[in-house]
Amino acid sequence: MLRDEGPLVPMAGCTDLYVALNFGALADTRFLDLWPLHALRTIEECADVLSIGALATHTDLIRSALVRRRLPMLAAAAREIGGVQIQNRGTLGGNVANASPAGDTLPVLAAADATVVLRSAGATRRVPFTAFYTGYRQTVRRPDELIVAFEIARVRGRQAFRKVGTRAAQAISKVVMAVVAPSGSGRAEDVRIAVGSVAPTVVRARRTEAALAAGASIAEAQRLLGEEIAPIDDIRSTAAYRHRVTANLLAQLLAPRSS
Repeated sequence: MLRDEGPLVPMAGCTDLYVALNFGALADTRFLDLWPLHALRTIEECADVLSIGALATHTDLIRSALVRRRLPMLAAAAREIGGVQIQNRGTLGGNVANASPAGDTLPVLAAADATVVLRSAGATRRVPFTAFYTGYRQTVRRPDELIVAFEIARVRGRQAFRKVGTRAAQAISKVVMAVVAPSGSGRAEDVRIAVGSVAPTVVRARRTEAALAAGASIAEAQRLLGEEIAPIDDIRSTAAYRHRVTANLLAQLLAPRSS
């Protein structure tokens, strides 16, 4: 249908889509309802790769013992999305396809080096999550493709997630960060840092990661991270606040856990 009857807008939980439609911000008004496709809700482990179907809801992620064991920072992010009603309807694929830089799961998938699995009527292709976004609310997904799954290899190290918003729930993030940090005898070069709500797309902080791997101090890493992000003033916050919070979160999430 996407190939032969388009353009069509894929829809599932509609927690963002209906908002855009009601505000008149959505040009397309022909939709393809994916909600009945239960095969796209599977969460499984195959050959040491965690595969999460695009229609897995945030509640599914919170409840999945496999997600909590393999990718606890994703379960933590899912708990921060809206309220229970949103968590029951919103899907991981929808959060990614919506392409908002404030998407709570996006930094997690970036820090986890996830792969986006795209399928059309004729082929399947896999795109690294860090290459999926090309600009503000723009992705490499073609009109004839669906996001069908996300694949995540085993993540080594300690995982941490933090969202800063106006209130504890039902709030769009001012800054959201996911970090993978070495634990125990882990190598410094294994650190991964991803930040949302501070640029047109989610930011994977490669320069900051490289500096930390080379032995940089936290202060130097904070300075570099400030150069890698490009926050703006908007209705939710100011650029200066986002810079400061991002620096503080980096120090907090990289700090060794107390025993």
